[in-house]
Amino acid sequence: MDSVTSDPAESVGAEADPRPPLRASADNGLKIVVVGGFGAGKTTLVRSVSEIRPLSTEETMTRAGEAVDDVSAVRDKNATTVAFDFGRITLDARNVLYLFGAPGQERFWFLWDRLFTGALGAVVLVDTRRLDDSWYAIDRLERHGTPFVVARNDFGGPDFAPQAIRDALDLDPDVPLVHCDARARNSSKRVLIALVEHAKHRYRRSYDAQVPALTEESPR
Repeated sequence: MDSVTSDPAESVGAEADPRPPLRASADNGLKIVVVGGFGAGKTTLVRSVSEIRPLSTEETMTRAGEAVDDVSAVRDKNATTVAFDFGRITLDARNVLYLFGAPGQERFWFLWDRLFTGALGAVVLVDTRRLDDSWYAIDRLERHGTPFVVARNDFGGPDFAPQAIRDALDLDPDVPLVHCDARARNSSKRVLIALVEHAKHRYRRSYDAQVPALTEESPR
């Protein structure tokens, strides 16, 4: 597409966009999925950390939905994701990170397995007031063999000790548990960094375990 040069006079007084221009393409796209219970803060996390205006499929919640979704713990929530949220982060000149926020209602869980396909890893957002809502996400990720971290979103709920949360969720010792405020960009970034580091170590261990076997099976 031919570039269009605007008249400099038209931009006088216009507010400069502080964000750097996005590259038209990248060599590698890395996929991360954000999952968790209904109202755990998935859309908020994607919005806070994305460098682009996120694609959102939020719809206004109505009274009709109360007969389908349990809204007892999220009375102040007035919109909900019905497909997924999408955001993007540029890592460097060749790599970008794509974020997919999954819907939390049970009736949309059938979408999760599709979203997990090809993912580098996943973030499980938990609300300590409703830890049971995280069981399904953790179970599906373990079945898929997808690396994940658990991020305790700060809702001002019970101040459980980390080990108490681990015990309640029956987490494996190597699964990172981090604290976050999904509204804060830097906090959300630290969660993603923890996930990427965990995935890197996980895949490295898997590779190291396979190399000796491959070497032994190689023809002499």
